[in-house]
Amino acid sequence: MTISMKNDRHSANHRDFGARLTAAREATGLSKADLARRMGCGTSTVSAWEAGRSRPRTNTLLTLAGLVSVSPTWLLSGLGDGPMNNSPETRMEALGNGIIELRQLSSRIAAQVEDLEQRFAVLKKSA
Repeated sequence: MTISMKNDRHSANHRDFGARLTAAREATGLSKADLARRMGCGTSTVSAWEAGRSRPRTNTLLTLAGLVSVSPTWLLSGLGDGPMNNSPETRMEALGNGIIELRQLSSRIAAQVEDLEQRFAVLKKSA
């Protein structure tokens, strides 16, 4: 009997996680298919997480939390930063910040590629 109570409690925790994930996903305006595509998994996986049938691994949880704009702690326990305000202004600001961040990352990647190409050219000449 103790084992079944433990399993019930574990299942309830999974459902709570699933409910929080659903709320966060909906607050960011993502469909299950959108989230699955961004996570690189199937829609059935996202559905299983939201239904409380499974949970993502830790490294996946971190990515998932970032995509739905909540803290990993909030997804797991309900403590910490939950879904942000769903107003259009807040979503536009978040999207604008995301675009800026991606442009900065793109510039850094381009600079690193250029550096590697220069190093490669030097090595090629010396070989």
